Amino acid sequence: METTNTTNGFKHLEIIYKTFFSFCALCCFIAVLPLPLPYYTFLRIIVFIAAGIIVYYFGRQRDFHWILVFGTIQILFNPILPVHFYLKSIWIPIDIVTGILFLLLVVIRRKKKRQPEEIAQETISQPKTYSRDRIIKTSSKNNHNNE
Repeated sequence: METTNTTNGFKHLEIIYKTFFSFCALCCFIAVLPLPLPYYTFLRIIVFIAAGIIVYYFGRQRDFHWILVFGTIQILFNPILPVHFYLKSIWIPIDIVTGILFLLLVVIRRKKKRQPEEIAQETISQPKTYSRDRIIKTSSKNNHNNE
């Protein structure tokens, strides 16, 4: 019973993260448009938080490629000590690439989650037997004659 609740809790949390990361990607794509300064401050805050969550998650899994990528994003979108490029033309590719990375993360996580479940189901449903593992009984007369 507890395992089912835990599994449902993880699935619910994963749906929340995917929704949040998709929202961040959408916000990054909208940032390409000419918008007022408060929107870009809002963008910095949510992307900074989302990148922090991703760095923490992949830090626990020791996946250093994603830590490096989203650590860099976290530095670029830092709302406390902001990085200023002063030109919109520099921020446009950064926003687009960041949005693509958030969407890529959502898609890749979905594929990685399905593979272990399929492997676990195959292992449980069909135990494999090998011919070398069989014990062959020999008659006791053959054993006495050889000695």
